[in-house]
Amino acid sequence: MRAKELMDKDFVYLNCDDSVVEVSKVMEEIRRFTCPVVNDKKQLVGWITSFDITKGLREGNEKISEIMSGYEEVATVNENDPARKAVILTANNKFVTVPVVNEDNQVIGMVRACDIVELLSELYDIKVEKLYKAMQNQLNGVTWEELMDASALVSTKTTGQKITAEEYEANITNSTFGEAIWATGGLEKFFAGLISVGELVVARRVGRARK
Repeated sequence: MRAKELMDKDFVYLNCDDSVVEVSKVMEEIRRFTCPVVNDKKQLVGWITSFDITKGLREGNEKISEIMSGYEEVATVNENDPARKAVILTANNKFVTVPVVNEDNQVIGMVRACDIVELLSELYDIKVEKLYKAMQNQLNGVTWEELMDASALVSTKTTGQKITAEEYEANITNSTFGEAIWATGGLEKFFAGLISVGELVVARRVGRARK
């Protein structure tokens, strides 16, 4: 996924000469805590937050140019950057919003923390069975029974608790991605388990072919 696929195209941008008072009204009306400041070509030149507005009103500043953060202080992502870059920027720097720019430095969208949370929530609700179906499609020629048998063996080896292929299938049918991550001890361990299953399935097929 690219940043442009995650971004929100519905956003408000400001100009340097905009009135601080008027902008405060606009931001209150649209319920936005941050806004990009652009020039006539819609190129990013600065950034405004609700805190900047509050300070500007208190100190009697008139124009946005007097209170905005400069371009060099704004973290951005290119529209073709991996979406994970925007997610990491948001998480590591506690940003509410990250602007998305094109090759001409024009602001074309916003990646908002609330949108990231919503996307992750949707991903966490995906049934684990769907992930295994996708895995089966990638492992050309592998049957569902082979995949479940290998999964049960990997699970037994990892947890020390014996489980049959049928029991494993029932578990992934009823479990969501989020529940699986918690059960396995984290995202990294979950995907490490998937990789192990894939390797075992392939190794078994190679072994049978040699016989």
